[in-house]
Amino acid sequence: MQNRMPLVEAMLKYKNEKVYPFHTPGHKGGRGMEALLKNELGAGAVAMDVSLMSELDDIHAPSSYIMEAQNLAAQLYGSDRCFFAVNGTTGAIHAMLMAACKAGDKVLVPRNAHRSVAGALLLANLEPVFAMPEYDAVFGINTQITPQAVEAMFARHADIKAVLVTSPNYYGQAADLKAIAGIAHAHNAALLVDEAHGPHLGFSSKLPPSALQCGADACAQSTHKILGAMTQCSLLHVKGGRINLTRAAEAVSLLTTTSPNYLLMASIDAARYTLAVQGEKLIERALTAAEKLRKCLSKFAGLKLLEAECTGKNGIAGFDCTKVTVNTAAWGYSGTEAGDALRKAGIAVELTDAQSVLFLVTFADGGAEYDAVLEKISSVFADLEQHKRAPLKEQNCWKLPEFVTAVPLRSAFDAETESLPLKKAEGRICAEQVSFYPPGIPVLWPGELVTAEVIDYCLRMKKLGLPVSGPADYTLTELRVIK
Repeated sequence: MQNRMPLVEAMLKYKNEKVYPFHTPGHKGGRGMEALLKNELGAGAVAMDVSLMSELDDIHAPSSYIMEAQNLAAQLYGSDRCFFAVNGTTGAIHAMLMAACKAGDKVLVPRNAHRSVAGALLLANLEPVFAMPEYDAVFGINTQITPQAVEAMFARHADIKAVLVTSPNYYGQAADLKAIAGIAHAHNAALLVDEAHGPHLGFSSKLPPSALQCGADACAQSTHKILGAMTQCSLLHVKGGRINLTRAAEAVSLLTTTSPNYLLMASIDAARYTLAVQGEKLIERALTAAEKLRKCLSKFAGLKLLEAECTGKNGIAGFDCTKVTVNTAAWGYSGTEAGDALRKAGIAVELTDAQSVLFLVTFADGGAEYDAVLEKISSVFADLEQHKRAPLKEQNCWKLPEFVTAVPLRSAFDAETESLPLKKAEGRICAEQVSFYPPGIPVLWPGELVTAEVIDYCLRMKKLGLPVSGPADYTLTELRVIK
């Protein structure tokens, strides 16, 4: 069964029938599209940009091709239901929390959760109960929450209905999901996993097990981040029992556009097919490519590479080594500066932070072109080494600051607000979310007290040049606070 792409096949059939469209989209198979864009996209792709047609099924009430494609994905990953998400993993996380919880429920959330989690809690009117993740001072990374931290939070809040964990994190570090699942289930709570960076897990013994293999009740995966789907494509997997599958379908439908892009959905179908047919071979290719990059970087004295040895510390139970993180602090360069040097050489990286650069390696990497790029990377780092500076001293200052919740999330969002200069907002209650991207982890949630520590953290992140997301003032010169 897995050697089929039902939705792709249906779209190709419709395209090849050369039906004249008296329906949306308005460009009508490319006839009305700007020529420059049409030529770049290709006539075939534009012709497959179709709308809701009875021949192609309906994502809100799937009964044929979409249903078959989603069922194949569920079968491949081991879920009871799989839903195609065309609003990225953000949309999948929103639906996951809405499916698992009801208004007013408490959700245990690691403080380093992605900003989309705040949006989900706000939309579903849920109460976050925060747990602080462990911290790696060498790399300046907020890592994972521990099973002990989860158990401690249940001791304080016995009415927690769901535990949400981000695993693996941006750097490939996986939480001890099996232990956390056991704790959550013992307290009759669901385990929800933001598995955006792990749609390939479970397909190689050299990688951590997947969230579903560890006992998660639901997980959201970015098929566009690691696999071959187009940007904005994700999957939401749900296991029955603790989460009602009908409610999950209703939540997904409620949060999904009535005009989903069929090219996006087809690319999810195709990505699932590729993984099913060639998954183990392709992941081995990615692992080989990542190891080549590690060897390229490891020849430079002073640079630190994030390795599998991080497992067993700081709440980390597994490591995805296709994420290659190199720390440049010993040479006196921030990750942002090293990333800029790479970009000038024609190489764009996934993430830069205070001390490190993160290269995302997938099975798309390899071959002669990749080897040539590795030579370029080597040249860039050789130049940095030649001009290295005094080591950076601030290795502990990137730990997320302590938080103080003063007003419930929803109340803060609905409150009357005013804007103040960031430096004068100390002691006020924040009315908006503030996160630096990547990795998009909020330093402030609506309803939290603006402390001197938080302001200092924001100023240091701004100095690094990291883009800020969430606040109305994207320069973060001003901050919205409750009146």
